[in-house]
Amino acid sequence: MTVPFQKYHGTGNDFLIIHANEHVPNRGALAKRECDRTDGVGADGILFLALEEGFNPPRVVMTLFQPDGKTAEMCGNGARCAAEWAMERTGTDSVMIDTQAGTLRADRDGENVVVEMTDLTFDPEEVPVEADEPVLEEEIEGLEVSVVNTGVPHAVSFVDDVDEVDLEAVAPPVRHADVFPEGTNVTIASPDGDGGFDQRTYERGVEGETDSCGTGAVAIAVVARRLGLTDADPVDVHPPGGHLQVSFNDRGRPTLAGPVEHEFDGEVSLESPVES
Repeated sequence: MTVPFQKYHGTGNDFLIIHANEHVPNRGALAKRECDRTDGVGADGILFLALEEGFNPPRVVMTLFQPDGKTAEMCGNGARCAAEWAMERTGTDSVMIDTQAGTLRADRDGENVVVEMTDLTFDPEEVPVEADEPVLEEEIEGLEVSVVNTGVPHAVSFVDDVDEVDLEAVAPPVRHADVFPEGTNVTIASPDGDGGFDQRTYERGVEGETDSCGTGAVAIAVVARRLGLTDADPVDVHPPGGHLQVSFNDRGRPTLAGPVEHEFDGEVSLESPVES
């Protein structure tokens, strides 16, 4: 037995998209197998999407399973891919996206898909991080970080040059630090000289570096503004996979903009092994 999928990516952050109506007995196990870049199709996650009828603009329910087989509450580039998928199927330029972190609005703007992100927080209880006050420029496991939740938790560190950092060495101790009861993504950034930043992110659930991370780009922008490192709007963020822009709308909420590409379609088998 097989189920069809579509492969999308947003600045290199790539996902298999499967319609939620497809019967997949063990979504987590399928994600573990098919996200593997050696033995599977290869992706940063599987998005299970369901279109909700009768809404204007249309709504799509998004559930993300990561390569470790677990769900993530939010993914910025995943939401942009979900929006593109939904807009293609409804013939619209705007959709609402229901995620575990809240409901988002997404719009097409030229070649970009722009998503209004969830409310961000530095509150330690909501990140969550074990601290009495917001964590700003504090050392955790040898890395100076500021901690924010932009739908998922991020520990953001500003460095001179992201390319000079051995991310696979410095990130895992922070990602698994005891002060993060649910773990954290680890994002490093360096100024590009024009008010923007170069970005690299080690993603929780992927357990490695990804070519792009939308929630990480937003985390860089909001922390940089909090620390007075930039007053740009939009803030240009450059992950390895491309170019993202973080703006702040009239409600004070960040928006994430960037291109989305539909790569190809295929099918994945549901035959054994599918058990966790």
